[in-house]
Amino acid sequence: MILNLAWKNVWRNKKRSLIILAAIVVGLWSGLFASAVMVGLWSSTVNSAVDRNISHVQIHTQEFKKEKLLNNYIPGGMEVIKKLENLNNIKAVSGRVIIEGMASSPSTSVGVNIIGIEPEKEKNVSTIAGYITDGKYFEGIKRNPIVIGQKLADKLGLKVRSKIVLSFQGLDSSITYSAFRVAGIFKTESSVFDEANLFVRQSDIYNALESKPFVNEIAIKLKTTKTLNQTVDSLRAAFPGLVVESWKEIAPELQLTYELMTVEMYIFLAVILAALLFGITNTMLMSVMDRVREFGVLIAVGMKRIYIFLLIITETIILSLVGGVVGMIFGEITILYFSKKGIDLTLFAEGLSSWGISPHLYPELPGYFYAVLTLMIVFTAILAAIYPAVKTVRLQPSKAIRTY
Repeated sequence: MILNLAWKNVWRNKKRSLIILAAIVVGLWSGLFASAVMVGLWSSTVNSAVDRNISHVQIHTQEFKKEKLLNNYIPGGMEVIKKLENLNNIKAVSGRVIIEGMASSPSTSVGVNIIGIEPEKEKNVSTIAGYITDGKYFEGIKRNPIVIGQKLADKLGLKVRSKIVLSFQGLDSSITYSAFRVAGIFKTESSVFDEANLFVRQSDIYNALESKPFVNEIAIKLKTTKTLNQTVDSLRAAFPGLVVESWKEIAPELQLTYELMTVEMYIFLAVILAALLFGITNTMLMSVMDRVREFGVLIAVGMKRIYIFLLIITETIILSLVGGVVGMIFGEITILYFSKKGIDLTLFAEGLSSWGISPHLYPELPGYFYAVLTLMIVFTAILAAIYPAVKTVRLQPSKAIRTY
């Protein structure tokens, strides 16, 4: 009975109800879309980092994690890679030789991260091959080809087929020099990455060092991220002497950013709801004042005050939920549209690249967020209704009937 009566009371003054509903819809609509943009921004950053070089899982030795020296390689690394390639959850595996060295051109020298890879295997783990903007991915140069970032090429004054000399500490601690020619130049979302990293073939590194094959790092791409934790746990059990880490452990700042962003989203929506709270309270107070005589009569004929209190609370919840649901529907439609079409931010590409963010943004919002938002709306409605409801139940029937 209370629910039915509350629904009818909400629409007794349609103009007033529609105004506050419009405010709730617009507030939540814009709040949801802004939150989806923030989540999309984070997802873009994570996906770019994972696809670019981090991968889902990495394996190293304890010594390499402490000090990134060339001779801190994975014992039996090639056999480990073969075992990993046979696991069901794993899509692709790439072994890497990681060297901190110097890159020199006729104009200048800079410190770089030299990454030795098997080009075909690396294509299945990272997206560097898809970022080539000039030249080709390890093609066109027969001897010692190298692929470098656009930012690094600009810094060294290099172009395709230019000569570059790499110097680094060998396995026996002696300095090794090796000349390469630029086969391709890549440009990723991260200018910081492009400026500090270059890729060479592992075979060329082994020849320069006159050593047998080895790897310092094993990068793993999973078939689905849903099995990330399970895969990490199983690999740690299978290789107890090695350090197995997920991307969350390799780049904890990305996970921390997401947690902070989630809190910021809730605070952001809470501020919107807090602003709407005063509007809802005002609307309900006006509704109550218009019906003072009616409430006086109900109390006089014996209606319990708790039922009147619940009636006003229910009216407020209905008003808030109707606006909230419509706002969430509009928000979801907008998010779905832009999640497919994307938002073009190429005008800000230079600034975004400093943070490793793609200039093409695709908003998204996790499903649980809507459930939390619904609870927040109900809580806001209850808060907004308390003052009008308390004011109503304190009415004196005789005075209310005579005065209004």
